[in-house]
Amino acid sequence: MTDNDLLPLLEQRLLGLYHPLLADTVATILFSAGGLANWTVEVERGRARARRGRPSHPTTTVRAPLSVLTEVASGSRSGVQAFLDGDLTVRGNLALALELDGLFPGEDDDDTRTYTRSVRAAGMETFFLESGPVDAPPIVLVHGLSATNASMLPLIPALSKDYHVLAPDLPGHGGTEARSGAHGAPYLGDWLVDFLRTTCGDEPAVLIGNSLGGRTSLEAALLQPDLVRGLVLLCPAVAFRRLRQLVPFVRIVPDEIARLPVRIPRRVAMRGLRQLFADPARIPEPWLDAAMDEFIRVISIRANRLCTFSALRHIYLDEPFGETGFWERLPGLVPPALFVWGDRDVLVPAGFARFVAEALPSAESVILPDCGHVPQFEYRERTADLTRDFLATLT
Repeated sequence: MTDNDLLPLLEQRLLGLYHPLLADTVATILFSAGGLANWTVEVERGRARARRGRPSHPTTTVRAPLSVLTEVASGSRSGVQAFLDGDLTVRGNLALALELDGLFPGEDDDDTRTYTRSVRAAGMETFFLESGPVDAPPIVLVHGLSATNASMLPLIPALSKDYHVLAPDLPGHGGTEARSGAHGAPYLGDWLVDFLRTTCGDEPAVLIGNSLGGRTSLEAALLQPDLVRGLVLLCPAVAFRRLRQLVPFVRIVPDEIARLPVRIPRRVAMRGLRQLFADPARIPEPWLDAAMDEFIRVISIRANRLCTFSALRHIYLDEPFGETGFWERLPGLVPPALFVWGDRDVLVPAGFARFVAEALPSAESVILPDCGHVPQFEYRERTADLTRDFLATLT
């Protein structure tokens, strides 16, 4: 490679490459090392080419020192790992940035890298991340409302050495297809069951879910316990037991109201994102920026906005009691489970731990002090340690 010029390496790596997941994509990725050191990768229907300079409106911007960009482009270092290490930042379309390890793959036998995949689950094209040995026990990570599988990234390198890790985007989130329908627990549970059957076959998987992903994982385990080996539930969005005065009103509000154009000011959305954490200062600012870019990108798409709003409505409408009520069904959960709560979670109070203990005396429950709603980001090592310790107990 010519000193201070990434272009020869980019051209070499992209020559003859065809990326099937980008077959319908037309986009530009700006690689910037600062100042005039800029290179553009133009993606068009599965193929890519590089040139010097910057595009007028990049789809995704990747910034890092030239040495880091060289490592990523050469395949000697995972782009995902460089992002998690804080050596690389991403702005714009985060889902496209997650394709970096596919555009610039490493060694064929390197199981530690994270790759993007796609399958059809419940009739929907489902985008997911994959890492770890394919013959290892499967683990499926399920993210929360208005997030993407990127919100589960901190757990992937912690688990992929010993497990086959898959992290799908929920329907209507990230890169997964958006379809109309009531996005309640039954709908999402059926989708996850089909994803498990499609990707894991007959081997039961451990499900690790955050927020809505936790509730979706519980539903899948209640529907098909034979497909689930165990559950790690990070602040799961369980059914409200109180504060249900607005249920009659919410029932009559149609999902279709979300079809109306909406613009959420970035500063307002960022304030809401920060409130998910007990101490937002624990989260690197580039991570917050990347998450906010992706949220605004996805929520601006009408079909995705409809799915997100429908899922939000049904979190509140989730029946707590009665024959089909969540709390009446929970004692029938078969797979072993670990529940992790944050004592400063403003969305799912840690007080739910008491009711879970009554319904599932055998389940393990941990309340993390000074933690908000996303423990896998706020307490990365502690959450990974709890998860690994629980996995070690499974037979």
